[in-house]
Amino acid sequence: MRLFDRRASLTAVLLLLLFFGNAAAVENGLRDALYDTGQLKPVDSTLKVAPGQAAPDFTLPAISGKEVTLSSLRGRNVVISFVPAAWTPVCSDQWPGYGISRHFFDDNEAVLLGITVDNIPTLHAWVIQMGNIWFEVLSDFWPHGEVASAYGLLRTDGTSERALVFIDRQGIISDIYVSDINVRPPLEYIVTQLRSMK
Repeated sequence: MRLFDRRASLTAVLLLLLFFGNAAAVENGLRDALYDTGQLKPVDSTLKVAPGQAAPDFTLPAISGKEVTLSSLRGRNVVISFVPAAWTPVCSDQWPGYGISRHFFDDNEAVLLGITVDNIPTLHAWVIQMGNIWFEVLSDFWPHGEVASAYGLLRTDGTSERALVFIDRQGIISDIYVSDINVRPPLEYIVTQLRSMK
């Protein structure tokens, strides 16, 4: 019996070491795989929409295999998180950070959509590497940046701005936050806007 207990304990310890060792390897693997863009011009676009206007409708493919149409989400608040590019440091920090705020979205009957101009295979690999992304991640790859352009968020280099678009239950834009592309938007801002939309 003691030999069995020792083996079971040893097996448990080895599994824990393997699990945490792999978790660290994944984290280090993501860090090593990221492309350092360097400091970019903070904002490089001109908005084409404003609060009080109807949000431009779109249908985009998601990495889940679905197609998501904005107008199909009427009756719920929507937050669109535009990020410039997969496999970049700030973006790879921003979206996983929304894991801790999921209950704010749920409590305010809000849907979060993530959009980049990257293609589906790139987004699929990136999301798997980041892990624990609970919202739909959409590809604005083709026609390239069409949705980002419709909102006035397409940068001259073909990426999108780092921006949040808050859309109410009727499909009207309630707020737009265009961040310095080098900086994550503050989570407190999202929470404040969600509460104001309730």
